[in-house]
Amino acid sequence: MARLTGKTCLVTGAARGIGEAIVRAFVDEGAQVYLTDIDQQAGQVAAKDIGCQFLPLDVSVESDWARIAGEVPVLDVLVNNAGITGFEHGMVAHDPENASLQDWRAVHKVNLDGTFLGCRYAIAAMRKNGGNGSIINISSRSGMVGIPAAAAYASSKAAIRNHSKTVALYCAQERLNIRCNSIHPAAILTPMWEPMLGEGDKRAASMKKLVADIPMHRFGEPCEVAAIAVLLASDEAAYMNGSELTIDGGILAGSSASPGE
Repeated sequence: MARLTGKTCLVTGAARGIGEAIVRAFVDEGAQVYLTDIDQQAGQVAAKDIGCQFLPLDVSVESDWARIAGEVPVLDVLVNNAGITGFEHGMVAHDPENASLQDWRAVHKVNLDGTFLGCRYAIAAMRKNGGNGSIINISSRSGMVGIPAAAAYASSKAAIRNHSKTVALYCAQERLNIRCNSIHPAAILTPMWEPMLGEGDKRAASMKKLVADIPMHRFGEPCEVAAIAVLLASDEAAYMNGSELTIDGGILAGSSASPGE
């Protein structure tokens, strides 16, 4: 029997990249999956290709989560994957000295507020399911070290790391069998990287530079993150709670980790 048979799962920001890979893996493992994204066209295309249901969702909007609660009242697994870097529309200042308050807040609104709202919705929905479930928050290696050129992104991912532990402890305190864990990818080759890679010769040089400090000297693949999500969603991880799993090619294994540029 597939590892997620009988489970109802919802994945945010899943029209592409890591989120899409997680949806594919969940469907392959027998789950009923709701693919959500702010990009309705891309989300509908991905859901049709995978064979699951699409629901539009802006994770930073509370009324969207209220609607989701009505459409998916019972839930076994939530993956809070939706996130932005702040560089989606080109390279702008995101260092601690020059980042604007508007840009800072925009990143936190999606990454942190979206995760907070998702966790809150999931806890309520999972209470209806006998108080059982798994919340998986996608943080980042950037949530564990400083990133001088991406202060807002690093800050938001660090907050997700901490909030995951808070949710885990709260649910345990409430005598709920709702687990909350975080995944911390680094250098996973997804569309999110495109604005930073460039084209042609510049792209090749950028990719080489970005993986130079990674012991395995390569980018990770979205399917490799999805494999960890499957584990955390399954009953195999029933005793994992408040844990953080890194998937970074070994970059954090040493005594120090340089965040690079």
